[in-house]
Amino acid sequence: MSHTPESPDPDDLLLSGRDRKGELRWPDPGTQVPYGRVLHSAALLGLDPAVLVSRLEALGYADIQQAGTALPDTVRPDDAPLVRRVGVPDYGKPWLDVAEPVPLRHVLEVGCHTGRGPADVARRLTALGYRLGGDGGRPLPESSHPADVMLILEQRTNYRECRDWGDEVPAHHVHDTARDLSISPHFVATRLVALGFRLPYTPEPGDEALLTHRGSHEPGHILGLARETGRTPEDIVGRLTELGCGRPEVPAPPQPDDLVLLSANVDGRAPWLLRYTAAGLLVRHILRAALATGRSPAEVAARLAELGYRLHEDANLPAVADEADIRLLETIDRSYQDDVHLGDVLRSASLTGRSPADVAARLTALGHRLPDEVDHPEVRGLVTA
Repeated sequence: MSHTPESPDPDDLLLSGRDRKGELRWPDPGTQVPYGRVLHSAALLGLDPAVLVSRLEALGYADIQQAGTALPDTVRPDDAPLVRRVGVPDYGKPWLDVAEPVPLRHVLEVGCHTGRGPADVARRLTALGYRLGGDGGRPLPESSHPADVMLILEQRTNYRECRDWGDEVPAHHVHDTARDLSISPHFVATRLVALGFRLPYTPEPGDEALLTHRGSHEPGHILGLARETGRTPEDIVGRLTELGCGRPEVPAPPQPDDLVLLSANVDGRAPWLLRYTAAGLLVRHILRAALATGRSPAEVAARLAELGYRLHEDANLPAVADEADIRLLETIDRSYQDDVHLGDVLRSASLTGRSPADVAARLTALGHRLPDEVDHPEVRGLVTA
């Protein structure tokens, strides 16, 4: 049913109409006018809310939603986006319902879209007659952050479900969110606390250094952190456990050259050697570490075993580390779980300048399986770049 007053004021069309272009349909005067629409229209028209309500009543709208408190004396143009739900079209109930507590998501979305801080948005909505969810005991941040809404999503793939005021957030949510958004877990944790959420731990300034590593916390990472922070490995492991990083193992009592043994580039720095690979330790790493530390390959393997690393059962370590063995093994992209075929032998011979027969014999001595029953040539290949 439509209702059109005779010679309507242009402002009356704007405040009552659903279509501001061309032909205007008037809603049934018996339909309730949402409180948010009242404030939105008043802000756009530059009217006091009480004046606008009087004009609506003159147009026959008797059911105007009330906030339970007095109308604000005035509204400003920048109030208009505060009372409209972000991204909701006109047909989808876009007005913020004054009868329900304001969800935190709305505060954060409006803040991001308008550039206003969550605290400012919350204060203004309260002044406009809305009530916030939660107990309102913790102040919100004065500045917004582009990631605020993403931080409170229950799942990254579901934009409808959000955590709300004062919810408890599990530790894994902090790490999952940080990974998905490529930001610091410590920032995620401190921002969630600032937004009023509860974590199973209290963020501390020293957490930033502990959480910069992404992935499993290997012994090298733990000992590297101990060197950088001056904390004990036990203290670091305990804090990482509190932060929801699983239960990393406390490395064996450190020795002076452990960080060299545990670094992938045998330079005492990250990236660190990974554990728990089915193929076991790379023999070339053991040989490189032996040359870097002056230990024998057997001593390097034994120390790495104490630190939780295993050597594949088929691997045969030479008594002395040799650069020639390292160069040879760098040309092989097969682990001890894989067979080394003729093509691999010929490639290594070409890259090292050794004969295929020499390559095959040396790889066999180091424990690799060469199942191809062929006579490998004794002729040396040309070294290729």
